[in-house]
Amino acid sequence: MLDPKFIRENPDLVRESLKKRRDSAPLDEILELDTERRRKLIELEDLRRERKEVSRQKRAKVEEGRDLRVMIKGLEDEVRNIDEQLAELLLQVPNVPHPSVPLGKDDSDNVVVRTSGEPKSFDFTAKPHWQLGEKLGIIDFERGVKLSGSRFYVLEGLGSHLQRALINFMLDLHTSEHGYKEIYPPFMVKRECMVGSGNLPKFADNLYHDEIDDFWFVPTAEVPLTNLYRDEIISPGILPLYHVAYTACFRREKMSAGKDTRGIKRGHQFDKVELYKFTDAENSNDELEKMVSNAEVICQRLEIPHRVKQLCTADLGFASQKSYDIEMWAPGCEEWLEVSSCSNCGDFQARRANIRHRPTPESKPEFVHTLNGSGLALPRVLIAVLENYQQPDGSIVVPKVLKKYVGVGVIK
Repeated sequence: MLDPKFIRENPDLVRESLKKRRDSAPLDEILELDTERRRKLIELEDLRRERKEVSRQKRAKVEEGRDLRVMIKGLEDEVRNIDEQLAELLLQVPNVPHPSVPLGKDDSDNVVVRTSGEPKSFDFTAKPHWQLGEKLGIIDFERGVKLSGSRFYVLEGLGSHLQRALINFMLDLHTSEHGYKEIYPPFMVKRECMVGSGNLPKFADNLYHDEIDDFWFVPTAEVPLTNLYRDEIISPGILPLYHVAYTACFRREKMSAGKDTRGIKRGHQFDKVELYKFTDAENSNDELEKMVSNAEVICQRLEIPHRVKQLCTADLGFASQKSYDIEMWAPGCEEWLEVSSCSNCGDFQARRANIRHRPTPESKPEFVHTLNGSGLALPRVLIAVLENYQQPDGSIVVPKVLKKYVGVGVIK
């Protein structure tokens, strides 16, 4: 959430930000309500001062004092109502892009920052993962549909083993080499957690919700990780905090209806290892670059070609002020698959979740900066492994770093 004072003092900057993002948040309504609120607060202070003066008079009229109390009560109710309206409207305003973010109209204007590795040349026609998986008996699409409907599948045998191996490998690497503390959070959270992370109210239609207990299934571990320190003040000397978590993720995928209907690229349920940081304002952009590097190491150790793209203004996530995507090459699908999106959200989520820290014991609390990134997301990494390590006979060579987790060298 943006600071209302920042919006009031920089309306043109926020308006330009919305234009760059191609967003239609109700900025004019927010500014009008904010002006009305400040006018009523001045009026309220005048009435309170008048009432105080009246109460000091020895011969004060009871009727006059009663009338002033009624007027004050009415104004307080009006201000409270405006506060509620403002709070709801402010939740609809996206973050302001960092000045270094490239201007763009859609994802075609994202900028490739670097590419690592050359796409592998095959002396046979590379098959897509859905053909490889079915032939090997490690992906069962029919039973997935029978169990849960479209966009679901079942991993079997060494397919499920390979998925678990990737998760364990990523968790082990980030905790042992990159300094992240592993967290195992709930997969369902309260409504305020969704609000704090920026998923509600804007993306309610894309989330799974248990209406009876008002639990929300997490679309990513970013949601519970953001809220670990909700309504807390972090003590001096503790930042930065690095966390990593595995969760299943649940999304309706309404915004991508009709896309990628073949294979396991896009489903309502998928697994992901999430990286998360709490930092101070001064170091958050440096920490973003480190996070991207941490995620890239997974691609490098798997020896799969990848590239890093900086997102343009129109493709930024709602809460992000600066983002990078990491994409792996999938030769069977013949496309770059997004396996990570790393973002610096500044103090946007921290304001919504009320997460602050003290730089020194004597300092006033300041909002932290929050960063999140996939480290990495499945099943797209699984797709990249299957398609890059396929052999002419349809078998899959297990990547070197995964052999100790899988227990075999070839899936056949």
